[in-house]
Amino acid sequence: MRVLLTGGAGFIGSAVADALTERGHEVVLLDALLPQAHGVEPDTRHRLVRGDVRDGDLLRELLPDVDVVCHQAAMVGHGVDPGDMPEYVAHNDHATAVLLAAMHEAGVDRLVLASSMVVYGEGRYRCAEHGLVRPGARSPADVEAGRFDPRCPRCDRFPAAELVPEDAAPDPRSTYAATKLAQEHLAAAWARQTGGRAWALRYHNVYGPRMPSGTPYAGVASLFRSALHRGEAPVVLEDGQQRRDFVHVRDVAAANLAAVEDPAPRGALDAVNICSGSPRTIGELAETLARACGGPDPVIAGGARPGDVRHVVADPAKAERVLGFRARTGFAEGVAEFAAAPLRAAVGQG
Repeated sequence: MRVLLTGGAGFIGSAVADALTERGHEVVLLDALLPQAHGVEPDTRHRLVRGDVRDGDLLRELLPDVDVVCHQAAMVGHGVDPGDMPEYVAHNDHATAVLLAAMHEAGVDRLVLASSMVVYGEGRYRCAEHGLVRPGARSPADVEAGRFDPRCPRCDRFPAAELVPEDAAPDPRSTYAATKLAQEHLAAAWARQTGGRAWALRYHNVYGPRMPSGTPYAGVASLFRSALHRGEAPVVLEDGQQRRDFVHVRDVAAANLAAVEDPAPRGALDAVNICSGSPRTIGELAETLARACGGPDPVIAGGARPGDVRHVVADPAKAERVLGFRARTGFAEGVAEFAAAPLRAAVGQG
């Protein structure tokens, strides 16, 4: 198949490009090479078109004869402050709308969308008295006192976290999260209106070779690894016990390959968790990386960033059921590889 891969020169996109090509698919990469993700010109063996997904004229040139669009391009990460909002909306939501309109015009009816676990906000919680509950934002007083778990909104006790299935109600807590949920809504509307087929792959915490370094838009694994490379201790917020699901980029690429080769139901968007199925704590990631890099022990700093959530770990069952996807890279193996793998050059270095 011929695949247009947006964001194809990026961290995840480049791994997806390799996986698709190795399976024999023809891949065309479209990437704006945003400085938040690219410090230097990428070295790629694939056909790369430098351009913006918001350029409708360019999309009209690229989309004829395309079978599937794999849409990885996005402005990612926690960001700096609300001043980032216009850029997030422009690169994530407006760009997706332009892409979907161009796909409709070109008669391309299959989409694989890179979504994110951030659409869930806090994960799934069960109160001993009130059953499933949705905690609100953690209070500054609790955070200041070192009480980092969210409270039941009905009885004020601390509920237990559970695995999050895809039918959990979304509750985005950051600008990035809001834009990723909006991308899903746009793709769902496109699918309903056109009879198109769309997968929304909700990535959990992706790590691995080619992560960008030296940028506030990078993921926590890159921030820890970059600190250790400088000989500094990784700084862990809260108490380090917040849980996530860390999934290797090679597994994420395999999930995209499965989604490209297996069409979603017609006229719908189908969301799928892409995760390892083995939740770990942020502190455990920092400690494991520090040992693998031979660096200083992590520093537990307390506090919490606005918009951060405590626990969000995924239920992997649906991905195996509908895509035949199961992560293959174990945590210890993946982190050891990541500790020695090259990162992308720091932003501003070349």
